Amino acid sequence: MFFLCVKGRINNYRDVSSKLIFYDLVQDGAKLQAVFNYSRVGGSVDDFRNTAMLTRIGDIVSVTGHPGRTPAGELSLFAKAHMDVLSPCLHTPPTRILSQEKRHQNRHIDLMVSPTATQILRLRSHIIQHLREQFLDRNFVEVQTPIIAEEAGGAVARPFLTEATAYRGKKLALRIAPELWLKRLVIGGMDRVFEIGTQFRNEGIDATHNPEFTTCEFYQAYAGLEDLLGFTETLFSTLAQKVRVLKEEKFKNLDQLETGFDSPFKRLEFIPALEQAMGKPLPDLDTQPEEDVRAQLRSLMRELGIAEPESPTVPRILDKLSGTYLEPLCQEPTFITHHPEALSPLAKTSIRDNRRVTERFELIIGGKELVNAYEEENSPIEQRRKFQMQLQWKDEENSTPEVEGGVDEVYCAALEWGLPPTGGWGLGVDRLCMLFAGVDKISEVLTFGGLRGAVNQGGVQHQQRETKEE
Repeated sequence: MFFLCVKGRINNYRDVSSKLIFYDLVQDGAKLQAVFNYSRVGGSVDDFRNTAMLTRIGDIVSVTGHPGRTPAGELSLFAKAHMDVLSPCLHTPPTRILSQEKRHQNRHIDLMVSPTATQILRLRSHIIQHLREQFLDRNFVEVQTPIIAEEAGGAVARPFLTEATAYRGKKLALRIAPELWLKRLVIGGMDRVFEIGTQFRNEGIDATHNPEFTTCEFYQAYAGLEDLLGFTETLFSTLAQKVRVLKEEKFKNLDQLETGFDSPFKRLEFIPALEQAMGKPLPDLDTQPEEDVRAQLRSLMRELGIAEPESPTVPRILDKLSGTYLEPLCQEPTFITHHPEALSPLAKTSIRDNRRVTERFELIIGGKELVNAYEEENSPIEQRRKFQMQLQWKDEENSTPEVEGGVDEVYCAALEWGLPPTGGWGLGVDRLCMLFAGVDKISEVLTFGGLRGAVNQGGVQHQQRETKEE
């Protein structure tokens, strides 16, 4: 007979008699039953009972014994001595926490008592690892680009501003996207690069948005739109298979997905599909002044009975129409392709049916965007023109007096050195984890529930401490 020493937290116990107690120990998400029988442990009955009374649910303990199975067939550890308390728990753990706000404010307790919450975070780790393996298997180089810089380029969004001791008086910004940095690396000769990292946008919080979020972006020289489409189908199909097995074998609290990921995915071309869904044509987006286009789009929205977005710029109106008419058509994995140029200032333009559109696609699943990808604009002249076009659409929500809006001349100067034809691809990692975990709130896939949880850790105790300090 051989003996094992097992350490873990007491999750539950069953006091069968004065001489027999069953404990459930949990370590690293796995549960094991420990059996304490007076006849095996030895000593007096009083010592046996007194020692048992000193332990409580939540304590972290060490148990030594031999493995075996109970008459009911459950794998167990049959203790040969009293357990050692390695770290006591001074509070009685709740059975569960019903309030979502309290769960995230006391995340350590939530994870302690909720196997589902723990399994979601473990699944997230597997998903990110799968992403990384897909790129490494294709000879991509993983990189880390600057998080703090002078400009927060790569998207239209309000940045977080800060200062550095080395540059006092100079406003710096946390990045809102790594795109321009990664494309500089491609210009420098690194033909296949990817980054999994955190972005920051000083905007609202809702079920699917958090100011701090994780993305995965890659850039591949000489890759075209069809290459990006094919990679995306392969990635999601293989990931769906992996998640299915993980849920069967490890994460049994998480429901299996009903969504199918067999390729090829459905495709919708933006302008024809939108016009068909609306039953009305879009105005000429290419040859008219921006003010005329915006006026006609606002008139179209009134005809359709759709409320205007805040700051109704041309891109925002087109995005609202897409969200209203196209995205609901995309419950199963669907590519929306060839967006109007106004929606994609960093993408290469082409002419389709006498309209200026971009070599771009979005992957929509369950009505939500998961992937945004396109052939990169590599002409410095065209890119400068598109940056100037983008400036027309900066609005109060995405502009701050501390940040001067303007053309990113530094990036345009980098393009003058020659960016090869390049395919770029971006994925919202948090949304991907939401999809495969089967949850509808981003806070569930974030370790501490996002910004609301991070700034209120400790809940009532934290508030009481602040009150005392005041």
